[in-house]
Amino acid sequence: MEFKALLFDLDGTLLDTAPDFISALNAHLKLHKRPPIPAAAIRNAVTNGSIGLVQVGFGVNPGDPTFDSIREEYLDLYLNNIANKTCLFEGLQAVLDTCLIQQIPWGIVTNKPWKYTQPVLEKLGLIKNAATIICPDHVKHPKPDPEAMFAACAEMSISPSDCLYVGDHLRDIEAGRAAGMRTIAAGWGYIDAGERVEDWRADHIVEHSSHLYNLLFNPQ
Repeated sequence: MEFKALLFDLDGTLLDTAPDFISALNAHLKLHKRPPIPAAAIRNAVTNGSIGLVQVGFGVNPGDPTFDSIREEYLDLYLNNIANKTCLFEGLQAVLDTCLIQQIPWGIVTNKPWKYTQPVLEKLGLIKNAATIICPDHVKHPKPDPEAMFAACAEMSISPSDCLYVGDHLRDIEAGRAAGMRTIAAGWGYIDAGERVEDWRADHIVEHSSHLYNLLFNPQ
């Protein structure tokens, strides 16, 4: 497979951030004298960010008078414990190492705000080798709009058609496709129950993160 740059979504694609989101949510529930929620019931909600997690944990939606204060309290708890358990998904360190060896720039396009993206990447030692990191703070229109994808390519001086984008949500594939990139659906990610990855129309589907290396560097 020929490509000149590799871009990742962050939560659920490059990093398994769910354990820290889960810990923060259950700590938050405990503060409010609510029972904990099983990890499996929280994990897939991570793809919908803090909004989805507050909905799962407290049963309140945006527009509810208590929603904003609950969300801010939750995000403070998460930020204070942002990389206790977070790690790269299995096999992805080898992908990043090979990109470095082969001088293929890699980067991140995420809807996670920079306030939370920067510290987790710094704590994991990833920020120094990323060729580009685009968060919603850096664009007017986040994914599924392709603006962030174009911004990442501009920073790397790479044409979108020479770039691969890996993501675990329909909006990732839509943004990549709209930018003219080839796309890879991360079947290992935080995918809502009932969601059919096949319906996203990605160029490739990879069911487990450990299989991505072979697709990129050792295709059969």
